[in-house]
Amino acid sequence: MRSLIVLTTSTGLPRPGTNRDRERSWPARCARLAPLLVICGQLAFSGAAHAANEKTSKPEEATVTVPTAFELQLLYADHTWIWKDGAAYFGKADRPLRAWTSGQDSASVAEGKWLVMNNGKMFMDLAWRSKSYKGKQQRTCYSHRIKGGAIEQRKDPDGEWYGFKRTPEDPSDEYRKFEVGDTKSAQFEETRKLIDSKN
Repeated sequence: MRSLIVLTTSTGLPRPGTNRDRERSWPARCARLAPLLVICGQLAFSGAAHAANEKTSKPEEATVTVPTAFELQLLYADHTWIWKDGAAYFGKADRPLRAWTSGQDSASVAEGKWLVMNNGKMFMDLAWRSKSYKGKQQRTCYSHRIKGGAIEQRKDPDGEWYGFKRTPEDPSDEYRKFEVGDTKSAQFEETRKLIDSKN
């Protein structure tokens, strides 16, 4: 009679077993897989709970940054800022600044320079004069920040932040009072001549 070949572990092939051996190994396999199945279930449940929390959580605060000096220059250079009773023109080359105000017996003019910084600040260095006084050069500073895609501005040191330039444009934006070019130069010259003739 022919003898059977018995497989060993050195062949790498499983040893054939009886049906009874297979029946005993099935519960053993399940017992070994049970902790793994529990862990996978917990991970799946915690992932679903995390996703649900993300949907119901409040939106995060808008990131606040400051515009660079270059970005500020694009806003101001060769623009006239129209005020209630006057205007200021921000020149390009060497950044000259001219401003004027007019009112009953309160006409005044100013000349100086403007500058911008990488910390979001714009400075106006102006010396105001009128028919009754000649002032020294003074600095006025405005801070700018970008919040939620909109530019906000405030007068330093402790002014309130307000909408300066938004996209899409808002009727209350201060930047709507800016005109391209030196649009009020005639009024500036007229006011300057009036003041100089009284001195």
